[in-house]
Amino acid sequence: QVPLVESGGGLVQPGGSLRLSCATSGSIFSIFAMGWYRQAAGKQRELVAIITTGGSTNYVDSVKGRFTISRDNAKNTVYLQMNSLKPEDTAVYYCNTVPASTGSWGQGIQVTVSS
Repeated sequence: QVPLVESGGGLVQPGGSLRLSCATSGSIFSIFAMGWYRQAAGKQRELVAIITTGGSTNYVDSVKGRFTISRDNAKNTVYLQMNSLKPEDTAVYYCNTVPASTGSWGQGIQVTVSS
């Protein structure tokens, strides 16, 4: 089981910004790519952003140009900066390794985009 401590999120108006953080152990951080996943009500969980140990990133098309994933190796923390948020970004967001550690899903962070 991977230790993951997620923080951030909340309620924001359309067009607003939020930043999510996820801290893990150094041993995990140095070995695995990290990702942010999200699950909207009634939908399957999807991987929205990934960052490799080398810093390469990739995004699902729906968030490209709006979301930025980054990692701070000194703090063993991965971030998701979310800009120009849309109502369809409303979901519970999770961080996990990529591929995901199935036993390590936390409660996630609720992000609600609404006016």
